Amino acid sequence: MTKVIGVRFRPAGKIYFFAPGKLEIQTGDKVIVETARGVEFGSVVMGPKSVDDKQITQPLKPVIRIATKEDVRKEEKNREKEKEAFEICLEKIRRHELDMKLIDAEYTFDNNKVLFYFTADGRIDFRELVKDLASVFRTRIELRQIGVRDETKIRGGIGICGRPLCCHTYLAEFAPVSIKMAKEQNLSLNPTKISGVCGRLMCCLTNEQETYEELNSRLPGNGDHVTTPDGLKGDVHSVNVLRQLVKVIVTLDNDEKEIREYKASELRFKPRRRKKDVKLTKEELAELKALEEKNGVSKLDDE
Repeated sequence: MTKVIGVRFRPAGKIYFFAPGKLEIQTGDKVIVETARGVEFGSVVMGPKSVDDKQITQPLKPVIRIATKEDVRKEEKNREKEKEAFEICLEKIRRHELDMKLIDAEYTFDNNKVLFYFTADGRIDFRELVKDLASVFRTRIELRQIGVRDETKIRGGIGICGRPLCCHTYLAEFAPVSIKMAKEQNLSLNPTKISGVCGRLMCCLTNEQETYEELNSRLPGNGDHVTTPDGLKGDVHSVNVLRQLVKVIVTLDNDEKEIREYKASELRFKPRRRKKDVKLTKEELAELKALEEKNGVSKLDDE
């Protein structure tokens, strides 16, 4: 076991471990640490604790010091410099006529490097741009291409739920999201209703996926044969996953058919296997493709 603290460098960013040494560090403190990018200013989000050595990437770098008032002022000054750097880079991109969208600019704490984050449809030859920027800033320049989900995480926004985006507020890392999750949760497969601000599937589809898998495993499927508590046999018409109710088309003694609703626990049927992958029908795949083209939303396959 090794004693560590958890540090973040961006809101909702990934947590990195550092060795606190003999420093008395608490959650909420600002610290100066050495990273692969250089000396950085970060916030302590996890106080000193012991973790398994397998969870640590060696060698574990130590905390240089707890941030002073001067360090805080320098960090605030860097944030102001980033706004100016962003505008300068934006102008250089226009001048070089590059097909790229600038997202953010970031100074390392020691000012040894300026990072520019951008999105683009393909590969961009930005060698001349880097030379141009280096002549202006007189320091190391790094241009980093990111995806649309990372762009949304940096910029933030409001989701269709009316709340700030999960990725910008608390989601440290993106989890794989699948269109099959939407089907498992009986959601509309309309891309405009299950896509987030970034145009990709909403991350929150993963939040309830495990619960839906468990609930669906206790239910029969549409069309399955079941036996009701009053001894009637019938076929499943529809199910209510959250309420665990099943509507069954039963055949009465006079051969008439009637739809009745039962609790899933009252029915006898062959249990479905709990499965992670839900197959889409050809009709659903065709509908999705048509909706993608109509709404201009793409990449709805598994990510």
